[in-house]
Amino acid sequence: MTDLKPRSHSGSGSSEPITPDRSSHAFAGIGDRNQLNPIFAREGEATDFPLDRIPDGESLPETAYQIVHDEAMLDGNARLNLATFVGTWMDTHASQLYAETADKNMIDKDEYPQTAAIETRCWKMIASLWNAPSAEGAIGTSTIGSSEACMLGGLALKRRWQLRRRAEGKSTEKPNLVLSSAVQVCWEKFCNYWDVEARYVPISDEHKVLDGHDLDKYVDENTIGVVAIMGVTYTGMYEPVAEISKALDAIQEKTGLDVKIHVDGASGGMVAPFLQPDLVWDFRVDRVVSISTSAHKYGLVYPGLGWVVWRTVDDLPKDLVFDVTYLGGHMPTFALNFSRPGAQVLLQYYLFLRLGWDGYRKVQQASQDVAVYLSGEIAKMDAFELWNDGTDIPVFAWQLKQGHTENWNLYHLSERLRLKGWLIPAYPMPDNLSDLVVQRIVVRNGLSRNLAESLLLDIQEATEFLDALESPMPIEGQVSSFTH
Repeated sequence: MTDLKPRSHSGSGSSEPITPDRSSHAFAGIGDRNQLNPIFAREGEATDFPLDRIPDGESLPETAYQIVHDEAMLDGNARLNLATFVGTWMDTHASQLYAETADKNMIDKDEYPQTAAIETRCWKMIASLWNAPSAEGAIGTSTIGSSEACMLGGLALKRRWQLRRRAEGKSTEKPNLVLSSAVQVCWEKFCNYWDVEARYVPISDEHKVLDGHDLDKYVDENTIGVVAIMGVTYTGMYEPVAEISKALDAIQEKTGLDVKIHVDGASGGMVAPFLQPDLVWDFRVDRVVSISTSAHKYGLVYPGLGWVVWRTVDDLPKDLVFDVTYLGGHMPTFALNFSRPGAQVLLQYYLFLRLGWDGYRKVQQASQDVAVYLSGEIAKMDAFELWNDGTDIPVFAWQLKQGHTENWNLYHLSERLRLKGWLIPAYPMPDNLSDLVVQRIVVRNGLSRNLAESLLLDIQEATEFLDALESPMPIEGQVSSFTH
């Protein structure tokens, strides 16, 4: 888990270099050498290695493996990491397929035409899953996670707006994007990197997500689009895409502005079709022109894969697609990266074949059942008040009940649970609610009911310990451990 400072939407950036945070939980040590256990030393080999420069000489593969293996062992237990959305387990057949295909380069469609064909099959399957009018008439691509997918969706919105404004003889300066203050940080990056004004609609106790309320105060002729999130990072709640679309309909009727929607379905895009199939959020909403998702979250693939699909070929401006000559072949490409692994695409196809629609439904339902069980039991504890209950995606958050105690906070509870191996972040909510601290649990495939029961016992034990304190816990040096 990465320790991050709470994000501010003030628009100010930092020019300070990124350096290791000595307050983090990394096992960094204090020396500049990495010593080899004498048991593994071979005659003539070095017994220690510099940490921050390439060693002068060679070592045996067994030695190098042992050193890296031992360092990796110091990472947390992935099964107990309830902070991350990222999948940490696949079956042995998937792992074997991963090892067999690790050398495939997704960009080289001339050398790996079958992998390219499978990529197309996958995004067409996803287009159908998201109720595109025609999978054959849609267009999509794989990406390195949902962050790149969001960037591509945002770029298409911006270019469509630019082309329309130029055709009308109007200025293309000062584009803006309307989104919730609780968006994932990739959207802040998009607006920063591509000179788009981010117009954050603040969430509140009354409006816990972007729901169309007061949208007319943020949309104008320079708005390239609105982002709707299926599974807000902070809490896991869905934003009501259909209601946002209705608000935009009213704005168009009043002003003539036709503003489109990109749905960030990083998590919910692979949950809602299976658990809430009647919920209208996808291409059934006419204003939705593109949808992105993260395959390595509830798509159940190892890290490094996302997808983005546009409703029709016309919704992706042609001048964003490059025809690349590479290793003797011509190929269209729309991506921020060039060479990238093809193995994860094959793993996605494996899972589509292995699980099918009903298998995905069973896996996601099992996760949601555990999330609802956990949230219900935590709600019964006197110290806590739920923010949501995990009935959207299998993610929920809770806060410390007002007036319960002055002696401890949720950061202290997070630290106590870490002693048992559980990684459960505590962090402040976004602007307008930044004084409110919550804890969040992400239930992924692999967190069984039995493990959930053990977690509840540990939460109860930690809470009882903290409630028994006769004086306040120190608050100096507390870190917001928020993993998007």
